[in-house]
Amino acid sequence: MSELNYLEKLLDGVDVEWKLLGDASFFEIANNGRKPVKSSLRIAGKTPYYGANNIQDYVDGHTHDGEYVLIAEDGSASLERYSIQYVTGKFWANNHVHVVRGKTRVNSRFLFHYLHIVNFIPFLTGGVRAKLTKGQLIEISVPIPCPDNTEKSLAIQSEIVRILDKFTELTAELTAELTMRKKQYNYYRDQLLSFKEGEFEWKALGKIGEVRMCKRILKSQTTSEGDIPFYKIGTFGKRPDAFISRDLFNEFKGKYSYPKAGEVLISASGTIGRAVIFNGKESYFQDSNIVWIENDEKIILNKYLYYFYQIAKWGVSEGGTIQRLYNENLRKLEIPVPFSGNPEKSLAEQAKIVRILDKFYTLSTSITEGLPREIELRQKQYEYYRDMLFSFPKPEVAEA
Repeated sequence: MSELNYLEKLLDGVDVEWKLLGDASFFEIANNGRKPVKSSLRIAGKTPYYGANNIQDYVDGHTHDGEYVLIAEDGSASLERYSIQYVTGKFWANNHVHVVRGKTRVNSRFLFHYLHIVNFIPFLTGGVRAKLTKGQLIEISVPIPCPDNTEKSLAIQSEIVRILDKFTELTAELTAELTMRKKQYNYYRDQLLSFKEGEFEWKALGKIGEVRMCKRILKSQTTSEGDIPFYKIGTFGKRPDAFISRDLFNEFKGKYSYPKAGEVLISASGTIGRAVIFNGKESYFQDSNIVWIENDEKIILNKYLYYFYQIAKWGVSEGGTIQRLYNENLRKLEIPVPFSGNPEKSLAEQAKIVRILDKFYTLSTSITEGLPREIELRQKQYEYYRDMLFSFPKPEVAEA
């Protein structure tokens, strides 16, 4: 059965009318109860205190009690994926959210799912902090199947909610599993990198290899497009937003230090200690702000270093506007080397630790494998069916 036939079967020939959120016979806007409270004046309690994007605190008392949909008034983290929250029971709403719910003819959970596909940008006003005023909120239209037959309308809405909730429940379960796996990964990482007395030796990184860095690239030498990605602190571990020419890359790579595939790059400023394993693809890195240890893998495995860096206590120098990890601090950082008197046994132990942590890391972090990938697929599946189930024909002018 095609998706269109399924939707047609669900509607069973009934009409769909578009109703504005300002239509008081279908929707309630309960903004009057909202009450912002400064964090210093909030009384601690068990009631969730909602802001534009999430729960900000837990307080005593409440402003609302029931099933509602919260729509950001201003401060949404994303304008394209506008902040919509679903709440039940007692809660406290501040003045950065509109508090809305369906009346007897509208399932509030149906409203919640539908609002996720609304393009809010045309309804927003203001500059830097775009705002959805109540005057614009009430102009947003919502599809209501068979509005003159409440029982049939609610049955159709409930079926759509049932289907979409199955996907959101699965995503929530996978997300909870991912959180547990990350805790498990952190636990085993910390345990595996803790050794019994006599089974390891502390060695300074300066004794393992030399601190290296690329030659400085001037801003005037970079472009917004080009052949070779150039990574600065702000884009380290992310997508680059600057590039250099291939000629400059070849010149600097030939004259100055350049990492080998597998070596671990470290942020020495800003996000101090962030580590990325260099994949060997052609790219260039910002001078002294991104460094690495040119170590001998016959003594210390790169991947072992990478995992240790995640729990290292970096010797950060104070002073100045921005803290940084100077080379001397990095050289002094000590790393536990298992069975250092027996290189063969040491490398075998390091490799064993890496194998175990790789499995946990892949499951909890990889965007191409494991739970993150599964969550992404389930979210796309939810969005596909949500868009299909709300593909009602829309008239040019919404009915009030």
